[in-house]
Amino acid sequence: MSGLDWSAFAANLGWAAAASLAVMLVTFAVAVRRGLHRIVDVAWGVAFTAVAVVSCVASAGSGDPGRRYLVTVLTAVWGLRLALHIARRGRGHGEDPRYERLLAKAPGSRNLYALRMVYLVQGALVWLVSLPVQAAQYVSGPVSTFAAVGAVLVVSGVCFEAVGDAQLAQFRADPAHRGRIMDTGLWSWTRHPNYFGDFCVWWGLYLIACDAAGAAAATVVSPLVMSYLLIWGSGKRLLERHMAERPGYAEYMARTSGFFPRPPK
Repeated sequence: MSGLDWSAFAANLGWAAAASLAVMLVTFAVAVRRGLHRIVDVAWGVAFTAVAVVSCVASAGSGDPGRRYLVTVLTAVWGLRLALHIARRGRGHGEDPRYERLLAKAPGSRNLYALRMVYLVQGALVWLVSLPVQAAQYVSGPVSTFAAVGAVLVVSGVCFEAVGDAQLAQFRADPAHRGRIMDTGLWSWTRHPNYFGDFCVWWGLYLIACDAAGAAAATVVSPLVMSYLLIWGSGKRLLERHMAERPGYAEYMARTSGFFPRPPK
């Protein structure tokens, strides 16, 4: 039975917090210089990657090497792919309307308000959601079949998300599609392939940590929080509120699954 090195894992919580905070503070400095806070979305995937790498280095000699490298590589592939995709998508655009609306409420300095309400909040969420990535680094014993299933789920989620993003980018690049709703490919099976892919990634990373019962109990909050954010928080719910007035979107919603993929009606 695999176990969790609790004392080393507890020490790692501080290293992970420092890594997440460092990424967010550097991003904040760049954003202030450029006058563009939307780049914090790029930092989201980078911060998870930084936490995974720092945790892997800190856990040397503690956890099973195979699991440590597996969870680090999977997290980095997901995080860096997402960061590059968001960076390409936002190139040449101005401020994100979400941040414009938020910063319009700033009682004083817009930048300091953004630091408190966006960067520090996202840094804290990275630390919380990454708990399975941190804990998996300190689990002893070889990777089990259960953890291998988790790795397959992560890879499937990354592929699902990447294919959905590529299909949407190709659709938007065609001038003939301007003003139309994307409803082909994966987007005909779910209205949010990218969010569903993230859902699979974080439940898969959680399963990799579950070889130790203690790690499973201590980190289950992380995929639950990510699931809430994707479905009811800043993901699906906010995007659909923004899209609701688009011509044809109501019909698209009626025939297409809201989250979990299924054949269209």
